[in-house]
Amino acid sequence: MKLFLFCCFLVLRADSRSYPAIIAPQDATLHIGASFTANCSVTPNSGLKAEDLYWTLNGRKLPAETYKVLGATTLSVTLTQLNGSRQQSGDNLVCHSKESGSILAGSCLYVGLPPEKPTNISCWSKNLKDLTCRWVPGSEGETHLHTNYSLKYKLRWYGRDNICQEYHTAGPYSCHIPKDLALFTPYEIWVEASNRLGMAVSDVVMLDIVDVVTTDPPLDVHVSRVGDLEDQLSVRWSAPPALKDFLFQAKYQIQYRVEDSSEWKVVDNVSNQTSCRLAGLRPGTVYFVQVRCNPVGIYGSKKAGIWSDWSNPTAASTPRNGRTPGVCEPKNGEHNNTLRRELKQFFGWMRKHGTCANLSIKMYDQWRVALQKSHKTRNQVLSSDKL
Repeated sequence: MKLFLFCCFLVLRADSRSYPAIIAPQDATLHIGASFTANCSVTPNSGLKAEDLYWTLNGRKLPAETYKVLGATTLSVTLTQLNGSRQQSGDNLVCHSKESGSILAGSCLYVGLPPEKPTNISCWSKNLKDLTCRWVPGSEGETHLHTNYSLKYKLRWYGRDNICQEYHTAGPYSCHIPKDLALFTPYEIWVEASNRLGMAVSDVVMLDIVDVVTTDPPLDVHVSRVGDLEDQLSVRWSAPPALKDFLFQAKYQIQYRVEDSSEWKVVDNVSNQTSCRLAGLRPGTVYFVQVRCNPVGIYGSKKAGIWSDWSNPTAASTPRNGRTPGVCEPKNGEHNNTLRRELKQFFGWMRKHGTCANLSIKMYDQWRVALQKSHKTRNQVLSSDKL
């Protein structure tokens, strides 16, 4: 009996003269919650009567109280408050002989909902020659019936409707147009949804290919320590190669998190550089870092591109500080005094090693390393005095 759960086309059809019964109506399409009555009529030469019959739905025998004898050779069944079809190919309603259990006739019931209007169409291009679009079906696509989605597009002011052919390339509700697209000309794009109970059409989206360009994530992301600086990490990456032949300026974004947290912090002001230094980090801590890219101003477009996916996470740890366990951090009220004291030390160190004209982040880093070494030496002396 499980065979009947797969495809309705395997069920015996009533229009075949070799079968001893006929079900009417055949292959009904119904809304969820509807009621339905079907009749099974055996042929005179079958030797069967109405009381010799019974009904099953998807292999399960239907209760006798749902039956009604309409004549010597006809038995009806009434189904109320129908649920959605258990399979998109339809539910199997079958008439059987009581004596042998054999199948006399069969029909399909298609119970579901008409499609709702697709929404949230979004499109992107990775090489200025293709276009991939994705959309959201109404009611999360749950119609209980096979529903066909067609993405259509055309040039805004002229041209015929075109139908996208490569579906499910970026998920269940998506389609890819690989070539033959024009630049600097707006397209109209929409999605049509249809099933046995009706049809729904999305709003029309208008776009120019140069305004929806994205890239693959940046390549070769490396995260490393900055010497012995305990609160900084250096991040470097390579630009995505796909758009290297096109005129644009990339914009990058970095996000990072500590190993034991799911919260990402985003660095927005990376501009078009392919390196960045993260500061203010916790000493002796593992950080995960990701980078993404946005191609800005493709061929002079005034619209920002579309952010790429994030690169795969890359991990690195900051150096541990040299403080002796048990040494207290400065209280909040002491931070300003500490800053003034460190600035005074820095400028005193600068007079010995250079002039203001040579002031640079590299010089500051050198001073920080020297300062940390002096702290470590002092802590070691204090620890030895206590022994």
